Amino acid sequence: QGQFSESGGGLVQRGDSLTLSCRASGFNFMVEAMGWYRQAPGKEREMVAIISALDTIKYGDSVDSVEGRFTISRNDDERTVYLQMNDLQPEDTAVYYCNRGWKEPADAWGQGTQVTVSS
Repeated sequence: QGQFSESGGGLVQRGDSLTLSCRASGFNFMVEAMGWYRQAPGKEREMVAIISALDTIKYGDSVDSVEGRFTISRNDDERTVYLQMNDLQPEDTAVYYCNRGWKEPADAWGQGTQVTVSS
């Protein structure tokens, strides 16, 4: 069973940048796809971006205007996946989570990290 520890969130202003980190444990990290998800208040959790073990990347269909602003990356030696977020907008406000899997999340969710973007 995978476990995830997300960090790096905070309160920022429109146009600012943040880099989120997620350290994973409990599985063979280097062979698994890893993804970032987010859940805004009153909304369902949605996939933001997923990176495969071979660094293929896909973005969520329902996530508007993320591609080009957000970049997902991974460091297999550190068992960590990152989400670099640039030009943050108020609609990016959410709790951000990570999980493994290319098609769907495979494990229970961690605590996530809160990102709040003020206008």
